Amino acid sequence: MNLTGPTAVPVLLAAAGAPWEAAAVERLDRRGAGTVLHRRCVDLPDLLAAARTGLSPVAVVADGLPGLDADAVAGLRGTGVHVVAVLGSTGDPAAAGGRLQRLGVLRCLDDDLEGLEEAVRTAADGPVPDDAEALRVPADPGADASGPGPGGRLVAVWGPAGAPGRTTTAVAVAGELADRGVTTLLVDADPYGGAVAQHLGVLDEVSGLLAAARAANAGRLETGALAQMCRAVNEELRLLTGLPRADRWVEVRPAAFEELLGQARRLADRVVVDLGFSLEEDGDPFAAAPRRNGMTLDTLERADELVVVGSADPVGLARLARGLVEVAERCPDVPTVVVVNRVRPSLGWSEQDLQGMVEGFHRHARVRFVPEDRDTADRALMAGRSIVELGDSALRRAVASVVEALAGTAAGTRAGPRAGRGFRNRRAGRGR
Repeated sequence: MNLTGPTAVPVLLAAAGAPWEAAAVERLDRRGAGTVLHRRCVDLPDLLAAARTGLSPVAVVADGLPGLDADAVAGLRGTGVHVVAVLGSTGDPAAAGGRLQRLGVLRCLDDDLEGLEEAVRTAADGPVPDDAEALRVPADPGADASGPGPGGRLVAVWGPAGAPGRTTTAVAVAGELADRGVTTLLVDADPYGGAVAQHLGVLDEVSGLLAAARAANAGRLETGALAQMCRAVNEELRLLTGLPRADRWVEVRPAAFEELLGQARRLADRVVVDLGFSLEEDGDPFAAAPRRNGMTLDTLERADELVVVGSADPVGLARLARGLVEVAERCPDVPTVVVVNRVRPSLGWSEQDLQGMVEGFHRHARVRFVPEDRDTADRALMAGRSIVELGDSALRRAVASVVEALAGTAAGTRAGPRAGRGFRNRRAGRGR
């Protein structure tokens, strides 16, 4: 073993019997290379176990290592190990490189191992800029270059416990954005009981969220693939359906959900995400293992804008007040629109009273009031349609004011009346 000095980088090697393994052993353990082979691992579990010792900052792996996925790469990163992958001599190198990049692999090399020592030493110093030149692979070989760029804005819709109207608001906001000509993707990421599909009358045997998460974990979620996993609600609105059962939240791995949100931004100009109510830190936020509230917390962390929904009754306002404090701590710089829902004269509050209460807990929030309009809400729910499709109503006008409070969606952006145009039979067919 090469023990040439304290600056030598200890390396883990998991080549899965690849033809280049012997050459890699010789090069990594060569005197003067600046690297030292710490351990040859027989498989992925052996590699993960060796990584947990904390003795090696870099792992060199074969691109065909069985079990290598985004969850495994995230687990290695969680232990401080960066991954350098060696591409096989068979198959499409560009496709393999793009998949590895989406998994979170730091660098990719050809099987001639040119630049191996330099790649290991660079990786040991930490991540490099995430661009095609640094990774030596295309940024996204399967991406549709004509589609929206990565600048699509992420709008998180959250509210405290007690069913204040999160899902109704998320569906209505997404529908209103689409009606204004904004390409919109509505994502049901509620880990406790997502119901967006029911609100829009979508019958789907396959969860779009789980399908996308599985593809992302395998490094195969591209923009076009995500589009196929969505249901087309109308010309501008797509829906990614949620969990079929609440206990299946564990199947959405953290690294996969992060990739899903990134691809969603490329697919649509606005990504509206319906979240769960709980902000509790369940489990280790730095571990690769899924957390039940992980989708909610990760979305809030990445949101460009936040819509907080609370009901106008005394219990709902108390929950909203506590929630606003917690949200302000978690998302201090995220523009926030607070929706006070189900406002009605019988409660005795004036809008000035409600606005003063909200501003006392979140000074910079924009407050909007949505009246109790049970007739419109019931008709939309029973018909499996967005309130936008039902024409003018007090509820529709209030939702329009919420959308106008979001950045870049002023009233002047309306493309003209569109409600009802281009809507499809949601019970037949998938995608566009």
